[in-house]
Amino acid sequence: MKPSQRQPAANPPYRLPPPLFDARCTACWFTFGLLVLVVLSFVSLDLQWASFASAEALAGMGRFIGEFFPPDFSPAFVRKVAWASAETLAMSALGTLLACVVGLFLALPASRLHAEGSARSRGVVRLILNGLRSVPELVWAALLLISAGLGPFAGTLALALHTSGVLGRLFAEAIENAPPGPAAALRAQGVGNGRIFLYATLPQILPQLMSYTLYRWENNIRAAAILGVVGAGGLGQMLAFHMGLFHMPKTATILLAMLLLVVIVDLSSYTARRAMMR
Repeated sequence: MKPSQRQPAANPPYRLPPPLFDARCTACWFTFGLLVLVVLSFVSLDLQWASFASAEALAGMGRFIGEFFPPDFSPAFVRKVAWASAETLAMSALGTLLACVVGLFLALPASRLHAEGSARSRGVVRLILNGLRSVPELVWAALLLISAGLGPFAGTLALALHTSGVLGRLFAEAIENAPPGPAAALRAQGVGNGRIFLYATLPQILPQLMSYTLYRWENNIRAAAILGVVGAGGLGQMLAFHMGLFHMPKTATILLAMLLLVVIVDLSSYTARRAMMR
């Protein structure tokens, strides 16, 4: 057969794109269930969007916001706000530090150090961590006020208890997801679990643990400001007092201090994380 008489080559087969929904696709059913829950949430809640966006409501919010201006920048009050800001910062830092120690202490029995490990107490300790973080900081502070009294001590303990549950779970996941090679090499040489964790596992996960801790410190700054509402000291206590008496200029100054404190801590945490990643 001459070259000119040869049959043209068949077109290469093309695969059709996958269908948007497949009855065997677990992710599809999960997404469908989430969409159903969202729709049911809008249907079940009595959301008054028309009243919220009405001219009367917008005018009322405008008048309320206008009462915040000008903020109270008198020297005496600014000194009080500065001291309360330092108290809030100290509460968050100490609470996070205590939570880091307690969380790491609980993360070890809450994690499986290697595939052949028994991890007998794993379920019990994880249940404790679930209990610690399921109770909000505000509730912990209200409970601790009975024994610790009014002031920053109750707020610090409340932050430490809740954050211990959060960091303990995150630390445990980091320990279990650490690369097993270095630990397996030491275990083959007969090294104990304690030294394996210190010399093999901890150096690998330390940047991750520090990142988790710094992130929770950022969150605890905001939480510490809220805890003062129940008398746990700091900016939150001043906010509850002056807002309850409708001292709006003073309230505006306290809110500005909260914003400035969060920005400073966010920038410090970001800088520290960038330095650890180099």
